[in-house]
Amino acid sequence: MNLSGIPHKYLGLQSFAFGDGPDLADELLDLVVRGVKTATCSTEEQASIPGARWIVRDGRGQPRCVIETTEVTYRRFGDVDATFAFDEGEGDRSLDYWRQAHRTYFGRQGKFREDMTLMCERFRLVEVF
Repeated sequence: MNLSGIPHKYLGLQSFAFGDGPDLADELLDLVVRGVKTATCSTEEQASIPGARWIVRDGRGQPRCVIETTEVTYRRFGDVDATFAFDEGEGDRSLDYWRQAHRTYFGRQGKFREDMTLMCERFRLVEVF
């Protein structure tokens, strides 16, 4: 990761890119920067906590912004509600779209199960580089 564009106060933060490839990373990052995407979910074991800050990288691995976790809950896939789906900001922002897109996404990773538990995280945009 190129650190030249990162303000000094963020240099110790962990970083990640949304999605599972460069195109999806760029698409989701754009939604974050525009304030449309304020939530995400994952199956990752590394849990976030409210107040944690993260550098978000684009599809080429370049740091583009900092987000701060504001809420973390754990829900089964089928218990994710329309409000959370809307806050994820993807597609038409409907729960039906969210379910279809996330079945596909987690399916590509070999992780999808109807009863899977997701870490559902809300965040705020702190700074764009």
